[in-house]
Amino acid sequence: MAEIHQPFTQESAMRKVKAMQALWNAQDAERIGQACVAFCWYRHQGTFMRGREEIVDFLAEKWRRETRYKVCIEPWAVDGNRIAVQFWSEFYVEGEGEKDGEEEGTAGQWWRCYGLEDWTFTWNGFMLKCMMSGNDVKIDEEERWFGNYVDSTIPREALRFMDS
Repeated sequence: MAEIHQPFTQESAMRKVKAMQALWNAQDAERIGQACVAFCWYRHQGTFMRGREEIVDFLAEKWRRETRYKVCIEPWAVDGNRIAVQFWSEFYVEGEGEKDGEEEGTAGQWWRCYGLEDWTFTWNGFMLKCMMSGNDVKIDEEERWFGNYVDSTIPREALRFMDS
């Protein structure tokens, strides 16, 4: 992924975003960590991390709890070494686990997260900073948008609020 570096164009930003989407959908914490500089600042909702090791540990634990994880990431702003994205993810919290910061009874539940991230990259294409803000919503299995794959299109249901 480092071969796609700044200054980003709309086209190169899309390639960078889809490469990151593929890593997240593969739940490959090690490779995501390798895409970051050693001292990367990383925020995931209320969790703040500094450095590859903390990022990899966080993601490995996240995906231990949140199984069947799928995400669709779309760029919405590009400026030099920065890319802002919007995303939609879905995951399932298994029977033994509980979702971070949630009340009991979250196990055995499907979730969707809606969010925004701002990414900053070094001159040679490694992530320097990722700040994620997202909201998790309980959903029923029938409400899922993603099956076993995510294509490059935004789910139509995600845009229904614009149809008026």
